[in-house]
Amino acid sequence: MRLSTLLLAAVVLPLAACQKPAPQEPAKPAEPTVTTTAPAAAPIAASSTVHDPSSYAEPEKVVVTHVALDLGVDFTKKVLAGSATLDLNWKDPAARTLVLDTRALDIQKVEGFDGSAWQPLTYTLATADKILGSKLDIALTAQVPKVKITYASSPEASGLQWLTPAMTLGKKTPFMFSQSEAIHARSWVPLQDTPGVRFTYEAHITTPKDVMAVMSADNDPKGARDGDYSFKMPQAIPSYLMAIAAGDLVYRPTGPRSGVWAEPAMADKAAKEFEDTEKMIATAESLYGPYRWGVYDVLVLPPSFPYGGMENPRMTFATPTVIVGDKSLVSLIAHELAHSWSGNLVTNSSWKDIWLNEGFTSYVENRITEQLYGKDLADMENVISQGGLAKDMGDLATGDQLLALAPLEGRDPDEALTQVAYIKGQWFLTFLEQRYGRATFDAFLRSWFDGHAFTSQDSVEFERFLNAELIAKNPGKTTEAEIHAWLHEPGIPAFAVAATSKPFDGVDESRGHWLAGHMKPADIDTSKWNTQMWVRFLEGMPETLTEAQLAELDAAYHFTGTANAEIAQRWYPLTVRSNYLAARPAIAEFLGRIGRRKLIMPTYAALAATPDGKVFAEQVFAKAKPGYHPITTGSVEQTLAAGKPKI
Repeated sequence: MRLSTLLLAAVVLPLAACQKPAPQEPAKPAEPTVTTTAPAAAPIAASSTVHDPSSYAEPEKVVVTHVALDLGVDFTKKVLAGSATLDLNWKDPAARTLVLDTRALDIQKVEGFDGSAWQPLTYTLATADKILGSKLDIALTAQVPKVKITYASSPEASGLQWLTPAMTLGKKTPFMFSQSEAIHARSWVPLQDTPGVRFTYEAHITTPKDVMAVMSADNDPKGARDGDYSFKMPQAIPSYLMAIAAGDLVYRPTGPRSGVWAEPAMADKAAKEFEDTEKMIATAESLYGPYRWGVYDVLVLPPSFPYGGMENPRMTFATPTVIVGDKSLVSLIAHELAHSWSGNLVTNSSWKDIWLNEGFTSYVENRITEQLYGKDLADMENVISQGGLAKDMGDLATGDQLLALAPLEGRDPDEALTQVAYIKGQWFLTFLEQRYGRATFDAFLRSWFDGHAFTSQDSVEFERFLNAELIAKNPGKTTEAEIHAWLHEPGIPAFAVAATSKPFDGVDESRGHWLAGHMKPADIDTSKWNTQMWVRFLEGMPETLTEAQLAELDAAYHFTGTANAEIAQRWYPLTVRSNYLAARPAIAEFLGRIGRRKLIMPTYAALAATPDGKVFAEQVFAKAKPGYHPITTGSVEQTLAAGKPKI
């Protein structure tokens, strides 16, 4: 997932509407026994690497190896309804309970397949925990190879967003999409919702006939648009990478193994913006080995998508805010593509080790950017990212500044998705590259991906592998204390080498001359500035400017109303802090049009800091809320309630 670095990578695969499977006819047994208990206790404290405290599942006893979904998309009720059939691999011969994760699911029936027929099973659905949802205990008298749960999601499912036609680009067809990371998959499928469990899946999805369904699976761009779709995902993935979307979607190829899915009015524009996708795939392959997922497509979602991109295998979900016409923000693709090696291929086994996904991916992203677009752009990206990390560190407890976090007992795993995981993780790998040399480090990183492909790992295993395969084989390059400082101590080590950028030196000089009154905006040569340079220009401004200064900048550069959301993200908070009321109509339009948290939360936070601004923000939010994803809604509500902004 691309959280808040400037350029995001998003890549998606075409979803194949395969031949539809014949429906199974279960037996019609007596109704099972259902009980409701007091709130379930949190999962056992994790001293081992097996148990994930963000999941009720017990993979040491039984593991889900395959999921078969048969779901209908109901836009009127805003639910997915049908069944999930789970194939089980029993690890403990004595185990007689299957424990699954759910959140606000309407469980209607649970059955077990004994090899010849489906039989009703007794189940217990616990009262919901505010973070984990409800534990589903399924009791068995004997171990069975399959369990089927008939259920429906809630209209308020945290992992689904339902958009009316008015909220889409085409204004004619409703739209639905999922966002399963970190533990939101349980809000639309009952399963073992932990990255430590990997499974293959298949799905039969029905929709209204004017709606196209896609999933993070095999998709056929030429498949009939008939409201009846089937999918297969042959590679084993963790639950947070299972994804679904449905709406008015068409396909445009961008290469022999890549393409774009989008609403018709966006498709050609997106395909042009992402036309370098095949070059990115080839570049990543030259560094870290073959792309192992078949096709790589990008699904361009409506602007309400809460993130820059989500690395669902074969189908990266991407925000349209990176499509600005000049390819200046397409390194979003580099990031999500990089996840095809770091995160999707080798996955963190629990959310405390999210840096193994995001730190590695941010490093690989930057290497792709450098090779394709040059070292200057890669350096600018690093400077911006490291500056953002420095700001975020000041708001984090020391324990949250570690790469190898403590188990997330009693905490929402979304809290681990900070710049520490992304940028401190990347910085650590850059440190290793600097000490061992790029060629040696590239070989080491490829061996990590190859040796752990399609598995879930933790920081303990990475540190073991690092010591055995890099440090021991190349002695004298680093010390044990240095490695410990990166992984197990807060902050950035004092010996870390910060990124620098020569192009930014000229930007800083021009800004300084303007602030000192030595230059007018028209005197600054911005003809070759890219988005990163404009971001640097704005991020280096004082906390506030005078109304005259802001008006002067606006007259020269037209920041207010800009179509570039990365610039808007920096400009609008500055206008709010400086009480530049001329920007407010554009702010209202910006916050009402875009739901990506990274882009809008700084403006909401600035507005919430003053009584007048808070009233304005509440009015804007009331109108924008129906188009926001539940994740974004929660962040805005927290900020307006004077809580810590969740950006």
